[in-house]
Amino acid sequence: MNQELKGSLTEASAGLIYISETDGEITPFEGGPAGAVTAADLLAQTGHESGAPVEERGFEEIFARLTRVYEGADEEHVARAGRFAALKSVMEQNLRDLKVFKVGKIQLDVYIVGLDAEGNLSGVKTKAVET
Repeated sequence: MNQELKGSLTEASAGLIYISETDGEITPFEGGPAGAVTAADLLAQTGHESGAPVEERGFEEIFARLTRVYEGADEEHVARAGRFAALKSVMEQNLRDLKVFKVGKIQLDVYIVGLDAEGNLSGVKTKAVET
């Protein structure tokens, strides 16, 4: 990942929290070369076992939830949704073939990744608990 993209992802994700049964900080993820955005490449680059349970989710699906502003939402919620929209925009402008992978069961490692201009797996990561 080039330094400009890393800086943009760091700035866009700073202070953002992925809310599940626990709140996970969102941080940049810097992987290595990959021919495509696949669960196998992600597992290999993140040190997970090759047979680890992986659920693939849609990029748009995840961000639809994170950027939705509900009627009657307070200012904090509106601001957070706007920050997630900004992160989504940075990712769409700099990464291709964006996907979401949830690795594990109950205690999950969540990766929102795509390929950068150099063909490296890049994006953001967080933790979640889902029972």
